[in-house]
Amino acid sequence: MEKKITVNICSGTACFVMGSSDILLLEENLPENLRGIVEIQGSTCLGHCKDGTQGKPPFVQINGELMSSASLSAVVARIQELADA
Repeated sequence: MEKKITVNICSGTACFVMGSSDILLLEENLPENLRGIVEIQGSTCLGHCKDGTQGKPPFVQINGELMSSASLSAVVARIQELADA
């Protein structure tokens, strides 16, 4: 059975302005070997900006693991690591 990797991308105002708009293009930028195992979700706000202790936006959750200061390349790299594990 193939692993399923769930990616939840915050598209709240701060995250969107700080780069989640690029990350929302994830599906188009996934390597072919990852396309069937990644489920991409958008969230209006994950709520991590409010207290400032979770890092800086944009925020992405990959299988529930929070990534701050996320970029498209960092998200793809983490997905690849999880797929290879």
